[in-house]
Amino acid sequence: MNGVTIGQAAAFVGVTMKTVRHYHKLGLVKEPERDSSGYRRYGSAELLRLVQVRTLAVAGVPLAEVGPLLDADAAQFAAALADVERQVTERIEELIARRDMLHRLADGDRALLPDRAVALLERMSGLGLPTEEVAATREGWVLARALVPEGFDDFLTHVEHALDDPRFVALIKRATEATAWQPDDPRLAELATAIADHFLANPAHLKIVTGLQARTDAAARYHLIAHYGEEQGSATAHGIALVETKLRAAGVHIPRPGTH
Repeated sequence: MNGVTIGQAAAFVGVTMKTVRHYHKLGLVKEPERDSSGYRRYGSAELLRLVQVRTLAVAGVPLAEVGPLLDADAAQFAAALADVERQVTERIEELIARRDMLHRLADGDRALLPDRAVALLERMSGLGLPTEEVAATREGWVLARALVPEGFDDFLTHVEHALDDPRFVALIKRATEATAWQPDDPRLAELATAIADHFLANPAHLKIVTGLQARTDAAARYHLIAHYGEEQGSATAHGIALVETKLRAAGVHIPRPGTH
């Protein structure tokens, strides 16, 4: 009658009876023999082993490694614990990264765009661009970052510089107004000429158009980015096509659909 029952042993160690049986199944703790009354009695040795197993498991040691660890000598034990500590640290860093992503998700834009891009979007709002235009720009940038990640940071630099120019900002605002025009509105040709002329006169600003496509191995990705959100046959689509045509006529390489 010496020792305690499995229920008492589990309570002493702080686990469930199911967990104790699982330890037995894995061979981590030897299952005591039954006494004359048919009960398995856990003595001090079994309780100590249960405490050791549970302590290592709570510390993050995988159960598959607990047995060898308990049977190792002092040097091996220390080395194994150091490895477990490294693994736990990596898990902590991964969890912190996930937590940060959750915070960014709660903040909207920051989940899919770097802080620098978010700041630029806020700047565009501050310059008086309509909310709808800023939202469309945000979505286009998310797409651009996904399709051409290696060139996205340079692209943001080009946008930053362009937004310092009041003439460029004025053209953007006018282009935003043009989205409400009819596709055959004669003002579109005038606006397209003004935009193309501005890009040609300001090579640094032209990189907003050519920077990403220069890093793209196929025209398909360029067109997915440059023509994001436009409706076929709309004033926006017609206006962009006019600008691209004028830039090509001036010798600027603008990919055509289906070409490289």
